[in-house]
Amino acid sequence: MSKAREKIVIVAIMIVVLIIAFCIGLSFGSTKIDIGELIDAIRTNQKGLVVYRVFLYVRLPRVLAAMFAGAALAVSGVIIQGVLHNPLAGPNIIGVNSGAGFGAICAMIIFPYKVGSVPVMAFLGALITSLLVYLIALKSKSGKVTIVLAGVAISSILSAGIDALKTVFPDVIIDSNSFMIGGFSGISIKSLFPAVYYIIFGLLLAMLMARNIDILGLGEEMAQTLGMNVKLNRFLLIICSSMLAGAAVSFCGLLGFVGLIVPHIVRKYTGNNHKLLIPCSALMGASFVIICDLISRVLFVPYEIPVGIVMSFIGGPFFIILLLKGVKYNQ
Repeated sequence: MSKAREKIVIVAIMIVVLIIAFCIGLSFGSTKIDIGELIDAIRTNQKGLVVYRVFLYVRLPRVLAAMFAGAALAVSGVIIQGVLHNPLAGPNIIGVNSGAGFGAICAMIIFPYKVGSVPVMAFLGALITSLLVYLIALKSKSGKVTIVLAGVAISSILSAGIDALKTVFPDVIIDSNSFMIGGFSGISIKSLFPAVYYIIFGLLLAMLMARNIDILGLGEEMAQTLGMNVKLNRFLLIICSSMLAGAAVSFCGLLGFVGLIVPHIVRKYTGNNHKLLIPCSALMGASFVIICDLISRVLFVPYEIPVGIVMSFIGGPFFIILLLKGVKYNQ
């Protein structure tokens, strides 16, 4: 099989998996939706039926939120790993999610009646955190593990800041525990916008800059030799990554490990060609989060656990394995 055909097959499989995950996510939960009954309700415009209302106001917004959040966080992880040249990096590992969360919490307090301010402030928080970690990596010239530890330290500081704001403004921040863990319970179509616009724009920008990430992977000197403005491109990529992570965190909370797990799995099939890695990571990230959210809904029916807990059970061991492999490699 030629490489071009192989790429088409990989993307096609990812799309099929996403469609299946999306349909299953819509069908199952604490209330099972009968597809035939739902089609009849939509065709006859019977908006009062339970199946119609559950689908339109509960299940569809939730699955869409999981899809966009998964795609955004996965691609954000791909970009961060490419910019920092660190396979252990991810939006939650180096504190980008915490920065976005801190910004989102500040927006809830300062602009309580302006929903559109949440993704903007989340983006600014993620951007500042990303730049801070990048500067630490640039100045210290330390190893990969040191950069991760610096990100963990920054994340701890920001988490403490979020806890302090929660304590001082308990009435402003609604359902803060769910936000800290990460989840999609109670989400509506209205709460997804304008964050979805930022995510779509960020994904398109990431695709346009895919070749630039490949060039950066060759090393700074080689990239400059090829005529690239390294500092400008890294800054634009950090902005893109922050926009994606910030927009996702604004409606799903501090959802972790997507940006770490998905790029590593996809990279085994696509290699480091970011023109293929980015769209495949977006597709798999969307499917992964939809499936994890489905597990969180059906595992203890009729009770529901936040999807962030499911992700932590999967992502924690995955990160430890990567860390141990890195230690063995360094030795």
